[in-house]
Amino acid sequence: MRIGELSRRTGVSVPTIKYYVREGLLPPGELTSPNQASYGEAHERRLRLIRALLDVGGLKVAEIADVLAAVDDRERPLHTVLGAAADRLGGADAEDDDAEAAAARAAVADLLSRRGWVTYESSPAAADLARALAAMARLGHGAFVEVLDDYADAAEQVARTDLAYVDRQVAVEDMVEGAVIGTVLGEAVLSSLRRMAHVDASARRYGADGPRERKRPPHGHAAHRERGKS
Repeated sequence: MRIGELSRRTGVSVPTIKYYVREGLLPPGELTSPNQASYGEAHERRLRLIRALLDVGGLKVAEIADVLAAVDDRERPLHTVLGAAADRLGGADAEDDDAEAAAARAAVADLLSRRGWVTYESSPAAADLARALAAMARLGHGAFVEVLDDYADAAEQVARTDLAYVDRQVAVEDMVEGAVIGTVLGEAVLSSLRRMAHVDASARRYGADGPRERKRPPHGHAAHRERGKS
């Protein structure tokens, strides 16, 4: 197909496709004349993967280039490809250096040791977790570390589900792509499911018909008025 048809089929503009080719994200088409190139289904599939990683996964162009380089490296084990994708998620903020941050890093290190996870404390995911725990502690929710193992149990189940999906792929290139999709796009799937489950669980527990209906206390001036009536 010509680049115009590739653009129509994927919804990506021709200038953007040419940009991806220049940046090495998309292989160039096969030249059929000095000014014309032909593109195939592999180009369409790669282009859709790029857009998914960009639009849904939230990765930057340079990060996508790193992930795709790992995908295309036939000598790289699947495990390291998965790591290359995972390391591109998060980890962008600078770390704080206060008591809460130190305690959070210690809690993460203890979690990794306690569960025997094969990872490293300086990974972007570990840093993100420490930052989140530190932020919670600063807001008065330092006790959240007490439920980390419950979250870790759920995370292990999700990871097993991700890799079970990867194992369903027959071709090696499909397994590699499946690993990337499960890591990057699966993050968006899990986040969406968690938000919906939160609303459902909250309605069942605290809603009007739930077993533990709670009314919010009066706030601000209304609270003073309520106290004045007593």
